[in-house]
This record gives sequence, structure tokens and C-alpha cells, in this order.
Amino acid sequence: MKRRRRKSVKLPKGIDSKLELDLSKGGLQGCEWKPDPIDYIVRKKYNPDCSFGDIIIEIKGRFRTTAEASKYKWVRKHLLPHQELVFVFANPNLRMPAAKRRVDGTYQTHADWAYKNDFIFYSKDDLPRDWGMKCTKTKK
Repeated sequence: MKRRRRKSVKLPKGIDSKLELDLSKGGLQGCEWKPDPIDYIVRKKYNPDCSFGDIIIEIKGRFRTTAEASKYKWVRKHLLPHQELVFVFANPNLRMPAAKRRVDGTYQTHADWAYKNDFIFYSKDDLPRDWGMKCTKTKK
């Protein structure tokens, strides 16, 4: 049995599917199609690794996905004005996930990402000396 090829239907501008086209001419004829977009926010919770005062510290061996890395840009937007999100990378020179080769042959690293996105970061070997004294255990 030979399959018939479907005829492609030329859709009017603003109509995304044949179903929308059929409904726009039928049962939903009087509706406003493609009205103004609606903003929405997905609420999530972020649990920092540790903090002292207004410094929130995120300890990262590496980013596993680009979505994980972009999460921290959203977290920063919701911090109080006096708070700062600071990274401690195991190795700031590790390549970012899905990084494409640059013209000069290098790849974006965790350090490059932090610079580009205006995050303060340290490696595990160059932490400020006084951080250990400032970090105290908090009761849960």
C-alpha cells in the first residue's frame, strides 16, 4: 500500500497549526488570536553551600550543564542588595559544558564564565585567609 503524501497547508501569519486555523474559522472565530504575551515566573529554592554575613558561598567542582550555570544568574537577581554570591571552584580553568571552540582555539572556562557574568570567585587554594575565622556553625 502506497502512502499518500499530505498536502502542506499555507498558514496565515499568526496561526501556528491547522487546528488553530480550523478553530479560528469555526468555534473560536470571534477570539483575539495571539494577544499580548503573559509573563510568568517559576519559583525555585536555592540552598547555598555556606555563608557568613552577607556573603553566600557556592562551592563548585564543576558545572555539569549550561542550565545549572545560568541558575546562579537568576539566584543573584533575587538576593538582597547588600548580599553577594561568591564561587569557590575546585579548578577555575575547567572547560564549561557545551563550550564551543573560540577562534583562538581555546574554550570558555569556569573563570571566564564568572568574569563574563560579574561573579567573584576563588579557587580552593586561594581563599581569603580570614574566611575560616568568619565562618561559624549555625544551628539548624
